[in-house]
Amino acid sequence: MTDPAPDIDGRHPADVVTAMVDHVLDLAETWPRWDLLPIQVPVEGEPPRVYTPHKALRRVADHLLDHLAETEARLAGRPTEPDRWHGSMVTTASDLALFTHDDLDEAKSRLHRLALIWEIRLRSLTDQQLDEPAGQSWTLRQVAFHVADSAFYADAIGALAR
Repeated sequence: MTDPAPDIDGRHPADVVTAMVDHVLDLAETWPRWDLLPIQVPVEGEPPRVYTPHKALRRVADHLLDHLAETEARLAGRPTEPDRWHGSMVTTASDLALFTHDDLDEAKSRLHRLALIWEIRLRSLTDQQLDEPAGQSWTLRQVAFHVADSAFYADAIGALAR
């Protein structure tokens, strides 16, 4: 990883990931009120990033999936698949679609299942496994805290007023 290592604290990493998902879904409860206007978020030294409810949820799910695959590969002693996500730089046509209650229901199912997989995996690991360095890579504890930073995408949308 070339990014600075995420800050960690005394919370169990499974709690950190599940709390992030709960936070994202709490915000998403308000998104069926979205007015279809993408939200621009300034990024230092780069063009502003565009966010919509669909894009925020896609980015959270992609981040959970990407680092889950990394975690599983590392634990299996296999090389990780390189990250080829377009990330926040791309806004797809589907990102711009109306966000409905059905979309919210689907997002809840998807993110709750991903959070459950993370919780099961992280709680199965010892502190030694969570904190074991892996070359230049972050520890698995740091990876989990990094994943929790995915709340950024939902926070970019925020809670939408009535």
